[in-house]
Amino acid sequence: MQIGQTDTASVRCLVNSISRFIHLVSCQTVKSVPFQKICNNMVGVLKRLKPVLDDVTDYKISLDENLCKACEQLDLRVNEARDVIEKWGPKMSKIHSVLQSGTLLIKLQSTSLDICHMIVRSLPSPPSASVLANLQLYIQEVQCLKKETAMVYIEEALRKQRDNMEPCREHLKQIIELLNLTSDQELLKECIAVEKERLNAEVNKMKGDMVEINEIVNLVRNVCDYVMTTECPVIKSGVSVPSYFRCPLSSELMLDPVIVASGQTYERQSIQKWLDHGLTVCPRTRQTLAHSILTPNYTVKAMIAKWCEENNIKLFSNSEHNNSARITSPSNCLLPQDGFGSSPSSNSISRSSLQTVNSFEKQKGDNSFRLRGEYNGCQRETTEKFSKDVSGISNKLQNVYVLSGEIINVCHASPGQKQSGISPWLSGKQFEIPGSNVGARENGNNYNSNTNDSRARVDSHPVLNSGSDELTTSSHVNKLIEELHSQSIEAQTTAAEELRLLTKNNMENRIIVGKCGAVTPLISLLYSDVKIIQVHAVTALLNLSISEDNKALIMEAGAIEPLIHVLKTGNDGAKENSAAALFSLSVMENNKAKIGRSGAVKALVDLLASGTLRGKKDAATALFNLSIFHENKARIVQAGAVKFLVQLMNTADGMVDKAVALLSNLSTITEGRSEIAREGGIPLLVEIIESGSQRGKENAASILLQLCLHSSKFCTLVLQEGAVPPLVALSQSGTPRAKEKAQQLLSHFRNQREGATGKGKT
Repeated sequence: MQIGQTDTASVRCLVNSISRFIHLVSCQTVKSVPFQKICNNMVGVLKRLKPVLDDVTDYKISLDENLCKACEQLDLRVNEARDVIEKWGPKMSKIHSVLQSGTLLIKLQSTSLDICHMIVRSLPSPPSASVLANLQLYIQEVQCLKKETAMVYIEEALRKQRDNMEPCREHLKQIIELLNLTSDQELLKECIAVEKERLNAEVNKMKGDMVEINEIVNLVRNVCDYVMTTECPVIKSGVSVPSYFRCPLSSELMLDPVIVASGQTYERQSIQKWLDHGLTVCPRTRQTLAHSILTPNYTVKAMIAKWCEENNIKLFSNSEHNNSARITSPSNCLLPQDGFGSSPSSNSISRSSLQTVNSFEKQKGDNSFRLRGEYNGCQRETTEKFSKDVSGISNKLQNVYVLSGEIINVCHASPGQKQSGISPWLSGKQFEIPGSNVGARENGNNYNSNTNDSRARVDSHPVLNSGSDELTTSSHVNKLIEELHSQSIEAQTTAAEELRLLTKNNMENRIIVGKCGAVTPLISLLYSDVKIIQVHAVTALLNLSISEDNKALIMEAGAIEPLIHVLKTGNDGAKENSAAALFSLSVMENNKAKIGRSGAVKALVDLLASGTLRGKKDAATALFNLSIFHENKARIVQAGAVKFLVQLMNTADGMVDKAVALLSNLSTITEGRSEIAREGGIPLLVEIIESGSQRGKENAASILLQLCLHSSKFCTLVLQEGAVPPLVALSQSGTPRAKEKAQQLLSHFRNQREGATGKGKT
């Protein structure tokens, strides 16, 4: 069959499409490297095909029906590729762009080769030498064109996922490097981009695309996990950022960790970007978020501040524009002059002003604490050093609270030195620090001269004044472990005590003791009837739990049930350290669920109800951390915690802010809101709005907002308590978050009133 008008039209149409495509790519701005390379390869394939197609028309080569259909098919694919390139933007997913364009390139190659082979078969005999040479050269070049390297790794990773296998870590590493996902911000952009594309496919009901995009979502999650577990930023020799201090979304060190509705913790700036793009699922769990409220995670913030201070590290920003954190390691850590009252989302504060102790907030009259193992006196040297470092800032910092060993009470700051210390949840005089009272007694200091000490005393058993800072040896630790198995109570007591002291201050000792296998025998001693042995054992486990590796060892050894046993049967000091150990273990996300399901919540609530003041604070701290995991909230409410938390809001023993912070988490579920109202919490919350601390006001406003948004009855009760005047004052002079909550409440009241007025007129 000779070329007819219809055949000529199909070939010419394809040639025109190729010309437009080549022109489009040449005019486009620079794209991401792999995507641009694939586009250039598309141009290469089509540009070389064009002379071949010109030969078809010039030499009037006969075409059969299959060749015409192949030309039409290639024309469709060229236009499809053109559409992809026209729609491409820098905010699109790099992985999806490479996969989509790479797949199109393969189709263009395949169809072009099919056309060439058909043309070869259609050549007249003898064929034109130039036409045949062009065809053979083109076929050879296209066959030699290799798949883009990034696409090879992406496809292999996706194949592993489909087979329910973990993608090869080396492949994930290559994907990160080839797509330039090496920075925290690029990784965050990729997470947001692929989720937006998933939503778009879902809205447009593109079933085929949904399957592929869901696979890419899982791949991005695996990439993030790889970054979190293997690419820990090294700050200085031997010091890297622990994975649990890094945002699961952006992988950067969290300066302002917040909790979303799913119970996961993220850096506020990162998750806010996620939410601002209209994304309503948890990046980590894929749960649909019931609300977009971001609850500050004061516990994690405090621990990050402690870690930075312990490792002598500061934080600075890379630029004023992107607010991303850069870590340095100067000799001193400075208190931010702006305090912690301002929200990071506010443009009025730059992250460059935030130093290591980002989680510190200025609250007049509050004390702050240093937690470096057992209590080591009033830490006057530390206070003097910090006073010099923060010259120019009024109210010097006293005893910075850090979690790195036994959690012990400290001396009060003198009036002239009072300054907020740790994060608002753990801050100041409302937080006496969870942990052992033993160290305080060993040093001859009462934790609070105004507090009646009803704890079992251990003065009769002499111990060293402080833990050993010297590095121990495995052989020595093994001897101590043998003594833990001894039938002699004295040998057990001495060994447990020495292990406790060895692990009090020295992180390397904690690691050595954990690796030698001390965890299991120490756990068995939690059932000891000898109270001093039980105290030493639980305190040693608390010290060991500061190490991330030891957390896993302690959980795997089945420590939860024995710790609950101590909570129920131990003396006051043992109960306090057991609660502190549960808090330390619950830092790891997976452990929150395990501890919550174990029955620990009820034991902690019992300690909250009837423990010593320190015991109540330890229990509240642990419960707050557990409440970050969503399903634990109902357990805490059902265990009766709300009643005791409401009672603690009405006392002068420094528990108000702690109680309100925990209630703020519990108010995000229906049962929590009902219990808060039933137990008479509304009047007390309004009182806190009026005269509480800045952080207390912020959390109280958050609770009232939850109550009012979900119940008109609760809204009426809040108004009856005279909440409007203090809310108006808070909307003008509170922290940024408190102002926001107060304004939302006042707006809700106005809407309620206008709605009622409208109904009345009708």
